[in-house]
Amino acid sequence: MAVRPGLWPALLGIVLAAWLRGSGAQQSATVANPVPGANPDLLPHFLVEPEDVYIVKNKPVLLVCKAVPATQIFFKCNGEWVRQVDHVIERSTDGSSGLPTMEVRINVSRQQVEKVFGLEEYWCQCVAWSSSGTTKSQKAYIRIAYLRKNFEQEPLAKEVSLEQGIVLPCRPPEGIPPAEVEWLRNEDLVDPSLDPNVYITREHSLVVRQARLADTANYTCVAKNIVARRRSASAAVIVYVNGGWSTWTEWSVCSASCGRGWQKRSRSCTNPAPLNGGAFCEGQNVQKTACATLCPVDGSWSPWSKWSSCGLDCTHWRSRECSDPAPRNGGEECQGTDLDTRNCTSDLCVHTASGPEDVALYVGLIAVAVCLILLLLVLILVYCRKKEGLDSDVADSSILTSGFQPVSIKPSKADNPHLLTIQPDLSTTTTTYQGSLCPRQDGPSPKFQLTNGHLLSPLGGGRHTLHHSSPTSEAEEFVSRLSTQNYFRSLPRGTSNMTYGTFNFLGGRLMIPNTGISLLIPPDAIPRGKIYEIYLTLHKPEDVRLPLAGCQTLLSPIVSCGPPGVLLTRPVILAMDHCGEPSPDSWSLRLKKQSCEGSWEDVLHLGEEAPSHLYYCQLEASACYVFTEQLGRFALVGEALSVAAAKRLKLLLFAPVACTSLEYNIRVYCLHDTHDALKEVVQLEKQLGGQLIQEPRVLHFKDSYHNLRLSIHDVPSSLWKSKLLVSYQEIPFYHIWNGTQQYLHCTFTLERVSPSTSDLACKLWVWQVEGDGQSFNINFNITKDTRFAELLALESEGGVPALVGPSAFKIPFLIRQKIISSLDPPCSRGADWRTLAQKLHLDSHLSFFASKPSPTAMILNLWEARHFPNGNLSQLAAAVAGLGQPDAGLFTVSEAEC
Repeated sequence: MAVRPGLWPALLGIVLAAWLRGSGAQQSATVANPVPGANPDLLPHFLVEPEDVYIVKNKPVLLVCKAVPATQIFFKCNGEWVRQVDHVIERSTDGSSGLPTMEVRINVSRQQVEKVFGLEEYWCQCVAWSSSGTTKSQKAYIRIAYLRKNFEQEPLAKEVSLEQGIVLPCRPPEGIPPAEVEWLRNEDLVDPSLDPNVYITREHSLVVRQARLADTANYTCVAKNIVARRRSASAAVIVYVNGGWSTWTEWSVCSASCGRGWQKRSRSCTNPAPLNGGAFCEGQNVQKTACATLCPVDGSWSPWSKWSSCGLDCTHWRSRECSDPAPRNGGEECQGTDLDTRNCTSDLCVHTASGPEDVALYVGLIAVAVCLILLLLVLILVYCRKKEGLDSDVADSSILTSGFQPVSIKPSKADNPHLLTIQPDLSTTTTTYQGSLCPRQDGPSPKFQLTNGHLLSPLGGGRHTLHHSSPTSEAEEFVSRLSTQNYFRSLPRGTSNMTYGTFNFLGGRLMIPNTGISLLIPPDAIPRGKIYEIYLTLHKPEDVRLPLAGCQTLLSPIVSCGPPGVLLTRPVILAMDHCGEPSPDSWSLRLKKQSCEGSWEDVLHLGEEAPSHLYYCQLEASACYVFTEQLGRFALVGEALSVAAAKRLKLLLFAPVACTSLEYNIRVYCLHDTHDALKEVVQLEKQLGGQLIQEPRVLHFKDSYHNLRLSIHDVPSSLWKSKLLVSYQEIPFYHIWNGTQQYLHCTFTLERVSPSTSDLACKLWVWQVEGDGQSFNINFNITKDTRFAELLALESEGGVPALVGPSAFKIPFLIRQKIISSLDPPCSRGADWRTLAQKLHLDSHLSFFASKPSPTAMILNLWEARHFPNGNLSQLAAAVAGLGQPDAGLFTVSEAEC
């Protein structure tokens, strides 16, 4: 229906009145109000909406609205309609749709905004009409831009020593919009992206990590926005170098060639020379001291001695010495001879021959000596025969008496109450173990030594007893007996870093809780009919001498498993953590083992393993699993191939739980990222009464020969005072890299201004020079904040350190045997152990698995070592069932069956 032109003002007034009644709640986004029954597609759509602007000085700002389709557009500012005469309107037609388009502009002056300044922010919004309804645009806020002249805080001149940190504060003037800050060094722009030694904080402070001579300059803080650009007063920073003495020269030659004189030595203040007003060296540059040059003394002969008695050659002699005085200090030696001989019979000497009596005497003496030697040999032979007979009697009686001991569980000796001795039943006999034992294999752990007899005493006495079952015992009965009786589980003995267990052919597991160290003894690794007492020990690096050469570093704990020399028919798996970032381009990794003589040998070069070798290693991101058929002492050592080689360090911050004095200490530990290192520090801090105050961080420490630095910043001076006299503390590179020092840490001591101060807020930086770094934002209450305590709750690793028989494995014994018998034979369809290795992502070790009698058993053993006690048995069952074996249903197991 067409509307006469005269009705448009009336309709517009009705619409405006309705709009004014409904505009109580303004919206910041575009809003459409359709007319009932109208086409919503013809509602106005804004092509241009007003945007936030700033009024600079007295220049008015322009707001623009453009909508299609639109018959009218009006601006509304701070809830009031702008007069129609203040609108500049342009009408057009959209070329693509043919709909009417309308564009409206208004100017907003500084006076309009200042009328409401301080009451609320000035805003404008436009409303567009069409035949289908109205649409509101977003709100545009108009603010008066300004920038004050005076800085709230300006940088101050400083004099700092070389390598000291510099902090230049700057708080720019108040302004709208907020001012941006940049720094000038001698009128040149400071760009932190080009100089890693410099950065600008969020509070606009300029920080120089280590002052260099080139940092001596005038620094200016510049604040700018759209209104103006302000410069602070320049701050002169002078980096001075205090003088240092050079080394002393050698002492000069004594001024007197004979007697008393003097000599001197000197040094210069050139190491380094003082610069930029640095202090000159204190002390003297020349030292003098008295000296005495000994005068030479010529030697002189002592009086002749008396003549000797006349000899068989009819001569006698006398002597003298050059000792009255003896020559010294370069004096001349005595001239002449020191021995004088002459004839003592006036040439009438007569020589007589030996008579028959002398010959008889000599023959008699020789005969007596021969008889004595023969008698001694006879006595030695008799003694040896008696000793052999005695030894054989002792061995026989020991075997007879030890074979009929009753079955019991009790300590073997009073001095070792923790050792459980498992005695065989009446069908077993005890024989001796003749393997080679290494007496120097274990440092602080019990030493195993060979005795003179044939028998080895139990473990508590330092030796081993091995039990052999009788041939008539059935395997099934033995399995059921071990599964039902609990006396085959051995309890840990000794320190917290040592565990023991007694094992037979069913295998088992040893674990040192909370260290990541375990030893898996698979079934049939111990020959049937034998029982071994096996131990697992974690050594402290300072207790074991591990020589490292070149760029080598210790990456894992030093672990012993033994006794060394026992016979194993299958490889056992030793699991331990490491702190290296494994990369073939950065590391050359070697497994070291200590020999019986005490020397360390490279037994395995990771990446170059031979399938038939006695040792093999599965290396993962933070742990390694070592297959070995020989027990002993092991360690993982890495040799850096480039500066990109890195070790993972775990950073932990501890502080006292209770603070009763004004001083408050923050201890920062830098440890290898392994469970055993974390366990030791947690136990140490529990004894010291410390608590964790920040979440632990990991830092990658590179082989760059640069030290590790630690510093504390932004300590509120009104509440706390740092007692650190230098800008940072430092841990030398080699103390960290060699890996033989535990508990590396630095302590920051803070002092409270008042005993009532309990809130602490500061920043702590730990970084390697030209390397990786971590920062800690400390903000907590020192009297009651314990929110980080749960982070160090050590998890239990299976509970019992020693597990024997089926209870030590996730996979049930019978199902394990079915899997092995089904997957070991090669399958033309590929559904064999090779496919299982691929599903478990172990296909890189196929050559090693193939070299063993049962490849499937090796795969399952490795799975047990990696996933005990929290492994998902259902996933393994699904992987086995997915191989397409006809009897795959037999492999489906549940947690309840374990």
